[in-house]
Amino acid sequence: MSKPINNDIHSIYNFVLGQKTPYHTTYDPTLLYPIPRQLHRDVLDISSYNTPCYGEDLWMLYELSWLNNQGLPQIAIGEVVFNAKNINLIESKSFKLYLNSFNQTKFTDVNEVCQTIEFDLNQCVIGLVRVRLFYIQDIEGQSIGYLDGTCIDNQDIVIDKYTLHSDYLLNSTNQCVVEEKLISNLLKSNCLITQQPDWGAIQISYRGPQINHESLLRYLISYRQHNEFHEHCVERIFYDILRYCNPEILSVYARYTRRGGLEINVWRSNMNYVPALSRLARQ
Repeated sequence: MSKPINNDIHSIYNFVLGQKTPYHTTYDPTLLYPIPRQLHRDVLDISSYNTPCYGEDLWMLYELSWLNNQGLPQIAIGEVVFNAKNINLIESKSFKLYLNSFNQTKFTDVNEVCQTIEFDLNQCVIGLVRVRLFYIQDIEGQSIGYLDGTCIDNQDIVIDKYTLHSDYLLNSTNQCVVEEKLISNLLKSNCLITQQPDWGAIQISYRGPQINHESLLRYLISYRQHNEFHEHCVERIFYDILRYCNPEILSVYARYTRRGGLEINVWRSNMNYVPALSRLARQ
């Protein structure tokens, strides 16, 4: 069974972030709240795995506005890419508050806004961050994408437990070695701090002993009432599959629906991996 997140960690997060917070409308980088990635990775005990782990957290910012030098409001859509090897991740509520602090702040142009966000995030996560800003007319008309693979959602099974259990993956493989991509649109977890629902679709690409689709679906659905950040859930899924299914190659990619103007997409892999970047129908 998967270990729960450490209660001390949860208490720290909740003490700092789980409070009613006033909105700042002038630029304030101190609103960003970093969370050490190692805290959760210690819970997962990833040091016991003899495999590399690459990955990124791909954020889309849909509520970004500032003032030009004449005081005229400007808007853009942002794309932020965090490397999974960064020391910290950014807690999403603090990121929303930080972005709102741009609302009544004057900037010379969009490049100054982009450079400001990239600098502040680099300082906060202590690692690699890429930021791009787009005007709406630059991305209008983009097509809806999809996750390639076999959907495992429409199985004739009964589900009556919704508590996280990695044990669903125990003895879930057979001797047949396959290479396949499996997708599910039924991924749901809850924010660690607010308990608001996080809805997503997930793609699991692997080569190794064939994973039983029913066992995998039961495992994914067991996240339905689980409280953890997006990044943590994907890393937990990645390492649970490594532990119980022993694939030679594994990539886990989740695309979550937006909440509060932020959309978070996370991938982890033990090989060089290029995710599909087009937004899905629910995004």
